[in-house]
Amino acid sequence: MEKVINFTKSRFIFLTVSVVLIIAFWAGTFAQGGFNFGIDFRAGLSQRVSLSSEASIAEVKDALDGIAALQVQTVGGSDSNDYMIRVGVDESVKDFQDVTERLIKERLTDAFGSVTVQSTEFVGARFASNLSSQTVFLTLVAMALILIYIWFRFKLNYAVSAIVAIIHDVLFLMGFIGVMQLEFSTATIAAVLTIIGYSLNDTIVIFDRIRENTRLVKDKTFKDVINISVTQSLSRTLITSATTLVAVLFIFVIGTGTIQTFALSLIVGVLVGTYSSIYIASTVLLGWHDSAAKKIKAKVTAAPKAEEEKKVEAPKPAAAKKAAPVVKQSAEEIAEATAKKKKSKEKKKKKK
Repeated sequence: MEKVINFTKSRFIFLTVSVVLIIAFWAGTFAQGGFNFGIDFRAGLSQRVSLSSEASIAEVKDALDGIAALQVQTVGGSDSNDYMIRVGVDESVKDFQDVTERLIKERLTDAFGSVTVQSTEFVGARFASNLSSQTVFLTLVAMALILIYIWFRFKLNYAVSAIVAIIHDVLFLMGFIGVMQLEFSTATIAAVLTIIGYSLNDTIVIFDRIRENTRLVKDKTFKDVINISVTQSLSRTLITSATTLVAVLFIFVIGTGTIQTFALSLIVGVLVGTYSSIYIASTVLLGWHDSAAKKIKAKVTAAPKAEEEKKVEAPKPAAAKKAAPVVKQSAEEIAEATAKKKKSKEKKKKKK
């Protein structure tokens, strides 16, 4: 028989670690000025340029000193002289795109010689704002649809537990991206949505096993059922995660720029998604079950007491006035008393 691992034993420790890490990641993100939004979410100009001579990122930034909201990243391998330059839009500058493109090329040419502009993208303020709002809206809609789907397939407690695990994954992944100052672009959104689906798939597999075992295993507590179910699903979960990581790691090693950032986000997301399916989702589900069980137990315990309290004793009738003490007399005494009464009546008549 397969040995059952007691996953629920350390659930509060893992839950605390998750909360602490998420808070630390987000605090670190805001301490660095927020997310490193790419050109998709921040209005501005993005250019990929190739220099004729070697230069470091610091040297490129020095050459472009004075240009506001500047970001410079290397593109390609260590021997590549390709750079991604991003400049936030300055609405006070007339013809911002043309002026900035010309200024970048002039500065880089003066500093490094020949410069080749490989691509240029410009995103307006309205487009960036619309993309941000649409991203948030679509993510919330996806969450709501997932909640409804799991609610119908399982029960509300399963649905809420799955959503909590997904929110955990999203907060953790976005916090990691923010604290590492990775570029937050449409590729990042794609990675987040991918991890939502991946984590949900793992969670549903475990929940399906829990639901099945609650019918089969009648002599165990719900905590034991969760441990048995997670143990039975563990090999499948680990094999799926391992094969996914191998493919994503390969993309991370050979990829560059946005693709490499996307792969790194997936690596972190797969690890966190696997962890949350085992510890976070099952912890919330167990907590919900225990809370419901306590309420039912309290109702069952309170029912007999309520019935006893309802049985109010009928009010006792007012105590009857004490009757005069009954004097027991013999027949002779009664006859004498009667004779005396007659004599007294006769005397009264004679007087009259």
